[in-house]
Amino acid sequence: MSEPVINIGLAGFGTVGRGVWKFLRSQEDLLACRTGARLKISKVTTRTRSKALDQGVPESMLVPSWKELVSDSQIEIIVELMGGVQEARELVMTALRSGKHVVTANKALLAAHGEELLGIAREQGKKLLFEASVAGGIPILKALQEGLVANHVKSIHGIINGTCNYILTTMRDQKRTYEDVLVDAKRLGYAEADEALDVDGYDTAHKAAVLAALAYGVWVPEAKLFTQGIRSIQQQDIAFARQLGYEVKLLAIIKNDLEETLEIRVNPTLIPLTHVLASVDGVFNAISLRGDVVGDALFYGRGAGEAPTTSSVLADLAEIAKGRGRQEAASFCKPLVKKVLQIEEIISRYYLRLTIEDKPGVLAQVATVLGVHGIGISSVIQPETHEENGVPLIIMLHDAQEQKFVEAVKEIEKLKVVQAPAVWIRVEDFSS
Repeated sequence: MSEPVINIGLAGFGTVGRGVWKFLRSQEDLLACRTGARLKISKVTTRTRSKALDQGVPESMLVPSWKELVSDSQIEIIVELMGGVQEARELVMTALRSGKHVVTANKALLAAHGEELLGIAREQGKKLLFEASVAGGIPILKALQEGLVANHVKSIHGIINGTCNYILTTMRDQKRTYEDVLVDAKRLGYAEADEALDVDGYDTAHKAAVLAALAYGVWVPEAKLFTQGIRSIQQQDIAFARQLGYEVKLLAIIKNDLEETLEIRVNPTLIPLTHVLASVDGVFNAISLRGDVVGDALFYGRGAGEAPTTSSVLADLAEIAKGRGRQEAASFCKPLVKKVLQIEEIISRYYLRLTIEDKPGVLAQVATVLGVHGIGISSVIQPETHEENGVPLIIMLHDAQEQKFVEAVKEIEKLKVVQAPAVWIRVEDFSS
């Protein structure tokens, strides 16, 4: 007896869309064996018909609009890979209300409208799955919803943007500037022509919002999610961090104190060399998670690209195929926290680099200002070699509230012995 066929409408034929078309056919027998159904793409809509034709998509399958996918009663699943937010939102809403399941890799859409769309999926008793939206081929979302379902998640730390990780790794290894490495990243296809979404941290923030929603049941608006990218990171700070026993990474940080507050932010961070995330280099992604039952867990792999992201899309399709015929709504956790901390409220350690006059008593002046604000010094580096227009003074600080630290830095910058704006980076010790 042959397996039943599940027809799929594919919206978008970029890198991931191409991968879904290619691998869904090459893995068809394997998926049929494991799910009991034949997953077949029956219609495709794309802005670049020529690319789809070049990949072997029959012209008869190509339709001019996603509305033709939604209106086709034979199609059971829509795969949304168009990108963008507003049109994608309209497609997903219409598809769900038309009685179709939806699979998407669109983290920007989910960060902006995930709560709304999941609500519609529940109302309609349909699946809205999005494993590919975070960390490419790493199955972190299924882990949160299934394998770690009995855990209260205490913290999530993620290197989840391969472009930024490649740039920082290359700056460190080749002792090159950010601007110089960015040119290479674009040439190699790791960074887009407009690199802002990656290097300014927004891509990471969208993924962090999805992770926080699944772990804590709270959708954090973009305006409340502190986001800082890597444009300002200098090669000398990466080198000084290494001297102090740290790596610089763009990190998504999500913490819950098991009471009522949630800390969520994206920023360049000093990570101890002894921590496993410090060894994640190049375009690879990794997520370190701490649960109250499982303890520490690590998820590692390629976070982007055709094959890894396609793997997650196919996994979502397989999940729907396994449950074919069941009209079960997407499950979602009720909010577990009452307050999202503002960046001024967080507690962190800090790396501080000052450019100062080479004269006695400077450190004492700086230490006095820090002391007034209740901030202690952990260690100090002052290199012997320096440029003529000032010497660097690198200070590692103990835990401090961000607001007090920023106030202290502003006062320090007013000292006559300080010759340039301060450079500082937050430090993560993974204590919670």
